[in-house]
Amino acid sequence: MELRRYLHVGPYDGDNPIRLGVFAGIHGDEPAGSYAVRRFIHLLEDYPEVARGYCLFFYPVVNPTGFARGTRKSWRGRDLNREFWRGSAEPEVKLLEQELREQAFHGIISLHSDDTSDGLYGFVAGATLTEHLLRPALEAASAVLPRNERPHIDGFPARAGILHRGYEGVLGAPPTQRPRPFELVFETPQAAPQFLQEQALLIALAAILREYRKLLGYAPNL
Repeated sequence: MELRRYLHVGPYDGDNPIRLGVFAGIHGDEPAGSYAVRRFIHLLEDYPEVARGYCLFFYPVVNPTGFARGTRKSWRGRDLNREFWRGSAEPEVKLLEQELREQAFHGIISLHSDDTSDGLYGFVAGATLTEHLLRPALEAASAVLPRNERPHIDGFPARAGILHRGYEGVLGAPPTQRPRPFELVFETPQAAPQFLQEQALLIALAAILREYRKLLGYAPNL
C-alpha cells in the first residue's frame, strides 16, 4: 500500500524549519479535509510567505480505500483513527506510524468533519501552548461557519469549542517522542456545504501557522 505525501518547504527564516504534519481523510466519508489540503497546497504556491520558516508534510488521504468507497472505515472494516500505537495490523496505520516516528514532527494537525456537530470545534493535546493555536484558529474560521458552543461535544466536556480529551488510538505522535509535539484536531460540521467547510479549514490552517510562528518567537520570554 502507498500513501501520498506532499512536501512544501517555505521561505528560509534564519533557523531550522519547523516540521508540521497535516493529515486528512482518515475517515473516508469526510472529504472536506482532503480537498482543503489540496487547495492549501495551491494557495502556498501563490502566497509562499504563509509557510515562511516551515517544512510542511501534507497527507491528504490517509484512508485511501475508505475515501474511494465513501465510507468512514477502511476496506477491512476498521476505524483507522482508533488503531494508533496499539500494535495495529492495518497497513495504513503501520505506514503512518513509521512516518510519524521518522519525521518526529514539531506539530501534528488532523482535519475532520463531524456529522453530529452543528459548528466548528477542536481537540488539543501535547505541548502546553496548543490551546493558544486552536483558539485563534476557531475564531478566524468562525467568520465562515459558526462555532459549536455546547458544553459537551462528542461525549466530552467542551468550552467554547475546545476539548482537551478525546478517543484513544487516534492519529498522533509516538508515545515515546520527546519533546512532545503539539497535537491539534480541527473539526467542521459535516452538514454544512463542503465549500464552506473547505474555506474554514484553509483559514484555520493559515491561522495555526501564523500563531505558532509567533508563539515560538515569544517562547524565550515565557
